[in-house]
Formats: sequence, structure tokens, C-alpha cells
Amino acid sequence: MEKNFKSGFVSIVGKPNVGKSTFLNKVLGEKISIISPKPQTTRQQVKGILTDDEKQIVFLDTPGFVVARYELHEKMLEYIKNSLTDSDVIVFITDAKKFPTDYDNQMCDWLQKFSTPKIAILNKIDLVTHEVVTDKLHKLSQYNFDTIIPISVLESENLDEIIAPITKYLPYSPPYYHPDEISDLPMRFFAQEIIREQIFLNFREEIPYASTVVVEIYKDLPNKAMIAANIWLESKSQKPILIGKNGMMIKKIRIAAEKEIHKIIKKRVKLDLWIKIKPNWRKKKNALKEFGY
Repeated sequence: MEKNFKSGFVSIVGKPNVGKSTFLNKVLGEKISIISPKPQTTRQQVKGILTDDEKQIVFLDTPGFVVARYELHEKMLEYIKNSLTDSDVIVFITDAKKFPTDYDNQMCDWLQKFSTPKIAILNKIDLVTHEVVTDKLHKLSQYNFDTIIPISVLESENLDEIIAPITKYLPYSPPYYHPDEISDLPMRFFAQEIIREQIFLNFREEIPYASTVVVEIYKDLPNKAMIAANIWLESKSQKPILIGKNGMMIKKIRIAAEKEIHKIIKKRVKLDLWIKIKPNWRKKKNALKEFGY
């Protein structure tokens, strides 16, 4: 490995739904983080690794910054704090259309406490006028960011304008992971996330936030993967909603999840889903630990 090689950890932070997971998936060229239009889709730290001949960037996609209402939210905030503490670079992403919200201001004020190099990305500039972009850039400049980049992550095919400044602030170091690795998380984790993504995409309000998924069995066979997962809900009244009339909704989730998992592992997927109830699991430390939070 060349002595000029750079390697480090980069936290991606910001309020829910500003494009953090889309950014990570885009720069990696692979779907690592699940995405839905609903806030709080990402609940845990998701690690994505970008490696080339000159650098290795270990991205940490964090949950959206939220005001804690449940024990689950406290856990999500803990993931953010730990990521920021361990990072070599912090990337703050905000929405050009909505910035500055109260959450944005709170987060920007919070980031001032860190001496870590900080980059602000003003995302979704394709949705606003040039004048609005100029105004938002001026407001962002009032905070202590080392670099501010206006971009549309979804529209942009050339993300070098983001990768280059990130690389600039990375320390010289050998890589932390093998060059072929795109994440250090097991496929079992991604299967859970993909099932949960389908719940977020197919249900409104109550069900996505009251549900979590635990893969109990993951058998990786030569020509197929056999997966059994429990979907945990908070109340019995939610179960028939998730199942749907004649089992149509749970079947829809299963088929869609099988297709998404197949895209990653490139083999046939047999997925069995079971629905279980644990009242108020979001508020219980033991339940969160049991579910892997």
C-alpha cells in the first residue's frame, strides 16, 4: 500500500429525509441504506465502504436527528453521538427547500462543539431557484463549516465534488477493511432492513414506526437463501392491518423483499415471515437490546 494512501471514518448526519441514505447509496454505487419517504427510516448506524487506489472512506450513515420521545429515539441519538466522536470527517446534509428548520439550527449548533473537519451539503438544489440556493448558502456560511457544497444528490452523476473535499480531510493511513468489502455488516442485517423498508413503503403512520424485524434463520445454500424473520409489532390490533385482507399485504411485503434481497445476493430467495407482538417495545431497554438496538 502506498504511503500516501488515506483512510478514515466519515459520519453522515442531518435531520430525517434530507437524503443521507440516498447519498450513501449513490457514492457507493450499491444499495446499502434503505430509503422511504417517511422520516426515521434509518434506525441504526449503517456502514458503507468506498475504496480505490488512493483512499478508503468508511461512511457511517446515522439515523435522522430527532427529539427523543421513546427509548428507541434515545438509542438513535446515541448512534449519532458515537459516530461523531469516532469520525475523521463530519458530513452534514440539509434540504435546500426547507433549511433552516429548528432541527437544522439545533444540529448545526451541536456540531460547533466538534473540532473534526465538517462539510455541509446543501442537497435538492434542483427543487429551488438560484436565488434560494444563494440565500441558503449564505445562512449555512454562518456556521463553522470547512466546506459547503450545493448539489442534487439524486440528479448528480459526478459526485467527485463531494468525494474530493472529504478525501482532503482524511488522515494518511492504511485501509481498515479489505478493498472488496462494501460493508462490514452481515447479510442477515440487510435482509432485516429490506423487510422493514417494505413495511415503510406500504403502510402509513402507525405500522412502520411500531414495527421492527429480526431475522431468526438465514441459510446461505449454493443455489438459494432460506430466510425466516419475525416482524414485531406493539399491539394485537396492528396485526390484521399488516396481514391485510386475505393475507395480501404480508404477501406483497414478502415478494418485494425477496426481489430486493435477490438483487444483492444474486440467487433465489425463500422468505418466511411471522408476526409477533411485544407491547410498547420502543419504550423498553430490554426489548431494544433483544432486537439488536
